[in-house]
Amino acid sequence: MRYRAWDGQAPTLLDEAGIASVNGADVLPDVVLVPCLGFTDEGYRLGYGGGYFDRWLAANPQVLAVGVAWEIGRIEHHAFQPQPHDVTMALIVTERGPI
Repeated sequence: MRYRAWDGQAPTLLDEAGIASVNGADVLPDVVLVPCLGFTDEGYRLGYGGGYFDRWLAANPQVLAVGVAWEIGRIEHHAFQPQPHDVTMALIVTERGPI
């Protein structure tokens, strides 16, 4: 997973996953928004199974990770066992506000 500088023009490339992309220089953002299928009040997230964000965040711990989730995805702490590779979010935001 890589972040690239964008010049505001329509994407002209497809990345290795077939997603529209740009040919800008690699950049390191200060903040990333991370999709959450589920989440705990402790800041752990259940992703979509690819591990892309977990690996990227582990390699870039200086970046502020903000999870984005629907409130219905809240998981009780006793029902979720974090794995060693799981990275906690600095903040999780739902339609009801920040967690």
